Parts: sequence; C-alpha cells; structure tokens
Amino acid sequence: MITRKNLMLHATILCMALFWANESHAAVDSYRYLHVTVETPYTIFLFLLAGILAPFVLMGILVWRFIGRKPETTDHLSISPEQEEGEE
Repeated sequence: MITRKNLMLHATILCMALFWANESHAAVDSYRYLHVTVETPYTIFLFLLAGILAPFVLMGILVWRFIGRKPETTDHLSISPEQEEGEE
C-alpha cells in the first residue's frame, strides 16, 4: 500500500533527478545517426505495403487450402420430433 510518506519520498527523488538532468541529454539530433537518402521514403512505403498486404496473402492461402472441404455438420442443438411434441 502506498503511504503518504512513501509518496513524498518518491516525489522528492523524482524532483531531484529532474533538477540534476540538464538539457544536454535531450539535445541529441535525431538525424545525426540516421542516414536519410532519397530512397528512404520508398523503403518505408514498401515495408508498410508488405505489412498491409500480408493478411490478404494469408487469407488467399487459407481459402485455397480449405476450398474443397465441406464444413462438418454437427447438430448439437437439434430438437428431435419427440421433444417438440412433448412441449406443446
């Protein structure tokens, strides 16, 4: 259970950590280590296109595999004629 003393201790530690951190940790340029060229948008597009089309390919494979099978008919909930006459 979180007590008021525990909460104050964690808040104090968080505040001290935030005051200790300076802006130099957040000043890293995001493009410094990433080599962006003209081909980058096309690569991202092809990666996302494959992710979008993958379910359709899987669906086609599954339909092709199971197209000749008939569904199993198991009537667990069927009512026999004797049961219908007894209810009336």
